[in-house]
Order: sequence, then structure tokens, then C-alpha cells
Amino acid sequence: MSHEMRSSRIPGFYKKSLDERLRIVGEWAGLTEEEVNLLRNLGNLPEKIADSMIENVIGGMTYPFAVAVNFKINGRDYLVPMVIEETSVVAAASNAAKMLRRGRGIIVRAGPQEMIGQIHLVNVEAPYYKAMKILEHKEEIIDHAKQQDSTLIKLGGGPRDLEVRVLNTRMGPVIVVHLIVDVLDAMGANAVNTMVESIAPLLEKITGGEARLRIISNYATRRIVRALARTDPEDVGGKDVARKIVEASILAEADPYRAVTHNKGIMNGIIAVALATAQDHRAIEAGAHAYAARSGVYKPLSTWELDEEGMLVGSLELPLQVGIVGGATKVHPIAKIALKILGVKTAKELAEIMAAVGLAQNLAALRALVHEGIQKGHMRLHARNLAIMAGATGELIDKIAERMIGEGKIRYDYAKKLLEEYLKGENK
Repeated sequence: MSHEMRSSRIPGFYKKSLDERLRIVGEWAGLTEEEVNLLRNLGNLPEKIADSMIENVIGGMTYPFAVAVNFKINGRDYLVPMVIEETSVVAAASNAAKMLRRGRGIIVRAGPQEMIGQIHLVNVEAPYYKAMKILEHKEEIIDHAKQQDSTLIKLGGGPRDLEVRVLNTRMGPVIVVHLIVDVLDAMGANAVNTMVESIAPLLEKITGGEARLRIISNYATRRIVRALARTDPEDVGGKDVARKIVEASILAEADPYRAVTHNKGIMNGIIAVALATAQDHRAIEAGAHAYAARSGVYKPLSTWELDEEGMLVGSLELPLQVGIVGGATKVHPIAKIALKILGVKTAKELAEIMAAVGLAQNLAALRALVHEGIQKGHMRLHARNLAIMAGATGELIDKIAERMIGEGKIRYDYAKKLLEEYLKGENK
């Protein structure tokens, strides 16, 4: 099919079977039989589930599933499942977890699992007065919201409070109503969205305004998790390394360009666990970065200091919206296995583990940066990957990687040349 003749307008594409859709895309892109078969391999995700999770499915894509070892969180040992494509993240997390095993390990505390549902009311006359009127009807509004989810109420969750503010915008004042809902072990989007949609007509009646947006906020400031860790400088490579880690933390506080990368390192750990357990990682990222900028300047989510005894201490604070019931977590067979490996019984515990991994990941990144430079570890893994890509197997992988590192030529063409040399040598 020539490029000019092609149209991406394919009526009823979503109604077709996965194979039929794959055939159409294969023709469109000129995929080989081998490429089609690779896409068709759904790995450990049953076709029916894949096809029901999202629309227009034509195949699957596999990421490595690993476990980070050595974690001790709140006095309990964990093996932590991580799904990520970036080399050295899992090794770094495991390594830092070993450094942070003193006493009860990494201490983490998550509060109630409360989410915020928002209703924006526009075209309201006398908005400040109407905001008070809403609060006057608070009990009635909360009762109405409670009727939407009897299961959540039975389990001890449900609407907890109502907050109202007036926002001045380009289109004039807008009333923003926040319904605070304890969602227990769910991420909460479905429950909260149903509730805010149900109370919107009531709010319109009270204010005479029109409800525009009725949806959960992913700025989960009622779901903050705090992690802290304390370690002997000797465990991280000595007093000099510990001091430099603190300096790196201070530089992130002063420089948003550094803070973004500092926080990216934290999210390496958090999102890897989020992917393994099939969380909404976009919501987690959005909320975390908004929280980092809550002062009006983008700041690091964690801080490293030296305490009065000369110990290296780290603290991390961020919102985490996670669930162990509902959503993809309950549908994806591997996510269920990940939760079983973790042995978590509540969303709160999952959030605590994720924050602990984030803090450990952060320590590993800062230590690598100030101790040996981040590239050394990265390049070692990169060299091995190049050797594998060139076709090396067994002992030759490390032999070729070491040669490339030693000679400072970490390139694919050089890996191929070295492999040929070694193979010639062995054939003689």
C-alpha cells in the first residue's frame, strides 16, 4: 500500500477482532511475518483480558519484571517487585536497601487514604454567600454522596468532609467544592467520580450555578506518605561520601533544574513498583510533581542531612494514590502475583512500601553521583548490553564488556569487532 493511498480513517476498527486489527496494521506498516508474530505474543496477559483493558488492541509488549532484595520497612522484610526498562535501577534499589537495614529499616507512615473529588460551579451570583450556603447544607450533601457506594460505607470508608472555596478566574468567580472521601484500599477514581457527579445537581440547586467539572483531583494532598531512614556514613562509603550526599541534596533544594532529576530518581523506584502492581502511574507522577512545586518553586521531594550523632538521615514526603482493589490491579494476572510477593493487605501498606523504595532509590542515585559518577555503573551495563546485541553469549559477554570499558570504546561496532576476534581465536 503506497503512503499516499493510506488513510487512518478505519470505520469500525474497534469492532474487529485482534487478529483482523493486527492484519490491517501489518499491511499499513509493511510489517514482516516475524514482526506480526512478535506483536501477537501477549506473553503472560490473556488475550481476552488485554482486549478488554483498552481499545484497538493489536498485541502486547513485555517489560522485565524483577524483585529488589534487602528491603526492611517498618521492621518487616520485603521482596519488592519492580517493572522497569532502565538498567541499574533494581540493582541500585537493592544496594541502598542493604545500607538502610539498621534497626527497623526504613520507617514509613501513611495517613488515611482520602481522595478529593471536585465540582466546579460557574455562573454563580454572590459566590461568597453561596459558598456559605453550601456549607450550611453540608450534612445533607454528604448524606447524598454516601448513598452512592454502600459497599465502601459498609467497609468503613466513604465521604468524610466538604470544603468550599471561591476561585477568581478569567471568566469571573468560580466556586470549587471538594468532597473528601476515604477510599480505603482503592485508588478511588471510580467511587469518587460517582459521588461528585451525584451531588452536582444538589449544588446547582443551592447556588443557582452550573456544575462544570465533576471529577477526582490527582493532586492527592490528603494522601501524604512520609518515609525516613537513618544510616551510618560507613555504610554508604564513609564520612566524605555522606557529606557529599548532603551537599547534593542542598543543591537540589537551590536549583529546580537539579531538583527535577533528583525527583526523577525517586520516581524510578516508585513507578517501577507502580507498574508491577498495575497502578495508575500517570496519576502518581502528576501528583508528586505538583507537590514538589507547592511552594511556587519546584523543590526536591526528599532531603538528606547529618544528625547530631553524625548519622546520615533522609526524609521523603509525597502524595501517593494507590489501590489494591479494582482497576487493572485486580484484572492483570501479574499485578495480582506482584501483590502476593509483597504480601500487602492494604493500600496504605503498598503506599508505604513505594515511598520506602523511592527513598532508597534516591540514596543510591546520590551516592553514585558523588562517589563514582553515575556513568560508571551505567556504562558497565551498557557495555554488556552492546556485547549481547553483537551476539556474544556466556563468558564472552563480560570479556567483551570489560575490554570495551578498559579501552574506553563502548560502541556496538567495536563489540562486533571484538566478538569476531574472540570467535576466530576460539576456532583456531
